[in-house]
Amino acid sequence: MTGFGESRSQIDSTAVAVEVRAVNNRHLKVTVRGSEPYPMLESEIEKVVRKHVRRGTLLIHIRVERQGRSTDLVLNKAALRDYLHQIREACDEANAPGFVTPLLAGVLALPGVAPESTHSAAPPEEWPIVEKTLEAALKNLDAMRRDEGKAMAAELLAQHRFIGEQLDAIREHLPTVMSDYRQRILDRVRQAIADAGITLEPQHLVREVALFADRTDVSEEVLRLTSHLEQFAEIAKKGGEGAGRKLEFMVQEMGRETNTLGSKAGDVTISRHVVEVKATLEKIRELVLNVE
Repeated sequence: MTGFGESRSQIDSTAVAVEVRAVNNRHLKVTVRGSEPYPMLESEIEKVVRKHVRRGTLLIHIRVERQGRSTDLVLNKAALRDYLHQIREACDEANAPGFVTPLLAGVLALPGVAPESTHSAAPPEEWPIVEKTLEAALKNLDAMRRDEGKAMAAELLAQHRFIGEQLDAIREHLPTVMSDYRQRILDRVRQAIADAGITLEPQHLVREVALFADRTDVSEEVLRLTSHLEQFAEIAKKGGEGAGRKLEFMVQEMGRETNTLGSKAGDVTISRHVVEVKATLEKIRELVLNVE
């Protein structure tokens, strides 16, 4: 589910700003950008995120301004001087002075010049401020997502009502399927008798209609699909823990029953309603992927 949340805090000489952007994803994926060392602390930040968000792709930007602090980057001057001396010496020995400048451009990335340990953890006094600001941004994100969720719930229930209307039409049409089939058989028999004098005993006709009725009986599928539809509406209205997963399961089950109904019905009118149900279930499936 999409959304945006931001928050800002300042305590003493430390100012923190956090922005959270969320887009749809059936799983949770967290990406952190911004001031060091927080892009390297995604696992710790994800623990905070999971208190508020269970599904979605989140881009979190953390900006920290540390006034009056000069210890954020500590260069190893001795190592830097040694690297510079060795680079110039090697280029002179190779009679390639033109390579000195390009090589010097990457000297800060060499091991030991800017120790990684300086960026491996958040300063102890800074993390509580960042965590508090992140929590506030996530709450603002959650508020926006709840508003979107209400609109999504209304759309899901509207699609639910449409499927219910298709099922009502199928129930209404079911009694005519057998009578239509019986009439088609009679018409064929009359034609056969007219062409070749073939006769058909009444019991043969009854048996053929009975076999067709058994083979194309979709009353159980309609009943189960109706039950799944009622459960779907109940979950969509109540929400709660794991509602998204439950709705995904119900859509899967409704799709299975719809496929069986369409393959067994053997009737053009019912097939048209089944096509409408399938199309609607596909729309619902895309929406449900965004529900937590």
